[in-house]
Amino acid sequence: MRGSLVLPYRSSLATPGRVGRRDRWMAARLQSVVGPAHVRVELWDGSSPAFTGTEIGRLVVRDRGALAGLLLNPDVWFGDGYVQGRVEVVGDFQEVLDRLSSMTRPSRLSWRERLALWFAPANDLFSSRDNVHRHYDLGNDFYALWLDSQLVYTCACFPTPDATLEAAQIAKLDLVCRKLALQPGDTVVETGCGWGALALHMARHYGVSVKAFNISTEQVAYARKRAQREGLDTHVEFICDDYRNVSGRFDAFVSVGMLEHVGRRQFPVLASLLQRVLKPDTGRGLLHFIGRDRPRPINAWIRERIFPGSYAPTLAEVTTEVLCPADMSVVDVENLRLHYARTLRRWRERFDQSEAVVTQMFDETFARTWRLYLAGSEAAFTSGWLQLFQIVFAPAGGPMPHWLRPAHRTTT
Repeated sequence: MRGSLVLPYRSSLATPGRVGRRDRWMAARLQSVVGPAHVRVELWDGSSPAFTGTEIGRLVVRDRGALAGLLLNPDVWFGDGYVQGRVEVVGDFQEVLDRLSSMTRPSRLSWRERLALWFAPANDLFSSRDNVHRHYDLGNDFYALWLDSQLVYTCACFPTPDATLEAAQIAKLDLVCRKLALQPGDTVVETGCGWGALALHMARHYGVSVKAFNISTEQVAYARKRAQREGLDTHVEFICDDYRNVSGRFDAFVSVGMLEHVGRRQFPVLASLLQRVLKPDTGRGLLHFIGRDRPRPINAWIRERIFPGSYAPTLAEVTTEVLCPADMSVVDVENLRLHYARTLRRWRERFDQSEAVVTQMFDETFARTWRLYLAGSEAAFTSGWLQLFQIVFAPAGGPMPHWLRPAHRTTT
């Protein structure tokens, strides 16, 4: 659903009150922040601060508390205010978010961000399981409404701009396999396997044996049933367990979309794991993850409402805190940021088409929360706030997986 989006105001949440001098002062401050994005601030009585330039949308603030929140803690209050109906977006919703994201790129960390980095969550065995349960165990029927037919919940790779989401996800799965130079008979360990699409693709098309670890009970149950249905359960074992409990030696290690949930405090554990499970003579690995250009915590609203315990690391953090301690050499690095922006657009479009069903399954607040999450994430990748890295690595001094980076295929 493109175009204007106006949410119903829930008057029980706050009393707007009469617009006074202090309200107008706060509105002017807020306008000075969002003005460069060509967004107008409008108060609950319909008035606006002075605004010059072309208006692409309006931020309608419904009460004094929401107005103060947007100034004091905008990362959290924009999301919560939108979800509660205390902040409305009038105009093209995605364009407004894209513009706001592109102009809010401070180089210095706020004191809240410094505290978030300093007091990073432990992400131990118990909290990791709870974090995963809160996001990934919402029900397979919910995700089937807006993901592709294989339920791949990570960045796709679009061989052409107009490729379907299904084709782009298959292209991504195959690119990962080719980057790992998989050969028939190889043994592979995958951590954080989602609904099993990559593990099954590796077994079916490359003749490898896979052990896939995941702590989402809903996803593992689905993946096991699919493997049995497709006759691949003798080649792929889906294990409902934490990545830290992987044992054995393997030819290849792959993690697609899990590193963001590991957390910096667990990077030494991951480094030890890589050194322990990869064969020194034939081993190679691939990490596919959301990252940053510089150290910064995930948006506070996303961290609190969507992905608890998450952290998007920089390339430097991954190489110095994970790969170097594991005695691994970096073979190849690729950034698929714009592919993730396009992936999120396809997800959001499908979500918008199913929003009424989502509201029936959960409630209106849940539907608005997820719509903002998808649209905000698209804006973050479009603007460059977030990156999507693929790193191929191998034990230091060992053979390289390939002579040249495998080319992106234009057809699937």
